[in-house]
Amino acid sequence: MSDAKSLFDKLWERHVVVEETADAPAVLYIDLHLIHEVTSPQAFSVLNERGLKVRRPDRTIATLDHSTPTLPANANGELAYATPEAKRQVETLIANCKQHDVELFGLGDPRRGIVHVIGPELGLTQPGKTIVCGDSHTSTHGAFGALAFGIGTTEVGHVLATQCVLQRKPKSMRVIFDGALAPGVSAKDMALAMIAEIGADGGRGYAMEFAGEAVSALSMEGRMTLCNMSIEAGARVGMVAPDETTFEWMKGRDFAPQGDEWDDALADWRSLPTEEGAAFDKEIRIDAGAIRPMITYGVSPDAAAPVSANAPRPQTDAQQHAADYMKFEIGRPFSDAPVDRVFIGSCTNSRLSDLREAATIMRGRKVKNGVITLVVPGSEAVKRAAEAEKLHEVFLAAGAEWREPGCSMCIAMNGDAGAPGELVVSTSNRNFIGRQGKGVRTVLASPATAAASAIEGRITDPRPYLGSMKESA
Repeated sequence: MSDAKSLFDKLWERHVVVEETADAPAVLYIDLHLIHEVTSPQAFSVLNERGLKVRRPDRTIATLDHSTPTLPANANGELAYATPEAKRQVETLIANCKQHDVELFGLGDPRRGIVHVIGPELGLTQPGKTIVCGDSHTSTHGAFGALAFGIGTTEVGHVLATQCVLQRKPKSMRVIFDGALAPGVSAKDMALAMIAEIGADGGRGYAMEFAGEAVSALSMEGRMTLCNMSIEAGARVGMVAPDETTFEWMKGRDFAPQGDEWDDALADWRSLPTEEGAAFDKEIRIDAGAIRPMITYGVSPDAAAPVSANAPRPQTDAQQHAADYMKFEIGRPFSDAPVDRVFIGSCTNSRLSDLREAATIMRGRKVKNGVITLVVPGSEAVKRAAEAEKLHEVFLAAGAEWREPGCSMCIAMNGDAGAPGELVVSTSNRNFIGRQGKGVRTVLASPATAAASAIEGRITDPRPYLGSMKESA
């Protein structure tokens, strides 16, 4: 049997404090604990009730993102919170962080933003780390060769108190994207194509590593999008082995190693990638060249198809229920469907490259009359960078709204939501019933597809706008 190890096996072994047994999970040490206002209040309450302190405040970072309004404050400096509970969540996190000496990127902090955007951009996310957050899309950080996964509220309390978490070791899966992507196809399309192929539970019980030519060619932003949506395939973890693209991204960031420490870290990071001959419990190969711009048409991310396809006939009762809810006409092109609202943002697609992609399509054009379009940067840093490039002027000139950073319409708990019956093309990660507002019909798509759909007022293939239709048809 080969002694070769995978990236996942290496990171697991490095962080096990107590080995797993038949009767008990392993105890896993956590290098970085990210928290936000939604899943942390109960955890801090338990600490306070038991008279406990945060074990490693130096390894705990907090930000405000889920409940924060994306509209600017009024003349009195007041924010328009969606509910009193949303305001209370924000105020509670501020108080808890102050009490426990946890660093908080709060309102007015230039480092604030969506938790899975600021971790990488600040250099907090690093290869080789274990990273947890009370948020399922913590898998995003796996793009850097980190072992990153979401935890529940009770586990948030465990990590605050002990800097460890109880975990059963998942099985391992490698998803290989062979070949190169066609022009006009993005990481979001890769993710949706993969989920459509293996199903919403195809990765259940697995740590998933993405590999292959198409993955290696992705930018770090693209890799983050891919790992972000590994959760939508049911996986516990999504990972990409660190390489020169990773190291180039990391160098010089605020919390990245500096000087001699950088050289030491780099030497270690180069030892992390999966070794040739390493065994995986399951392996899947996908032809990257065959992927086209994708959308979802149901109420689960695995109900996905090319934008240019026709609405399929339901084969099960569940599919029929989804079809009744989404109201796509069976056998008719998805492009016949009119769009009411477009959302460009979320921890999946709110980084600078995503906004550039959308701006490329919107530049010099107008959003279709009546289509409400929100563009929400993922962080204060993304907002500053986008405005320095005058991308916000492109969006505003097109008739879109340029908002303050936050989770926004992804989860619709901060005042940004669709109206019942509306069809929303969204760059977020979940299309569940009610996710973006009661009765809202959500179509997941890439920033390019979302932008093109806003311009046309219907679900639209973005490739003609990108000049790539002939090359990749």
